[in-house]
Amino acid sequence: MSNAKEIARLNDLFRTAWGVGGTVLQTEGISTLPIVDQSKIREKVELFKDFNEENDPHGEHDFGAFDHEGEKIFWKIDYYSPDMKGGSEDPFDPSQTRRVLTIMLANEY
Repeated sequence: MSNAKEIARLNDLFRTAWGVGGTVLQTEGISTLPIVDQSKIREKVELFKDFNEENDPHGEHDFGAFDHEGEKIFWKIDYYSPDMKGGSEDPFDPSQTRRVLTIMLANEY
């Protein structure tokens, strides 16, 4: 399995299992939305499958975008070292990587 495919598999697991191997954050813009909208947005992130060359050029499933109630929503996975003091040396090695999924309004990017 290529590194990109393994990273995509790990990212999909993390994104759909909410927090396995990392942390999920949402920006202030998302947090100020009604709780029902926040829940729907998190569900859309979890179920996201619309990966293509434009939003996933490296095949790692680390970014997505969709519309919700007229707002463009982005989500992004970043890779950090286990101590969160720098980037991961090996994003395909779970023992060396802590994933952070950030959900945001597009205008907050």
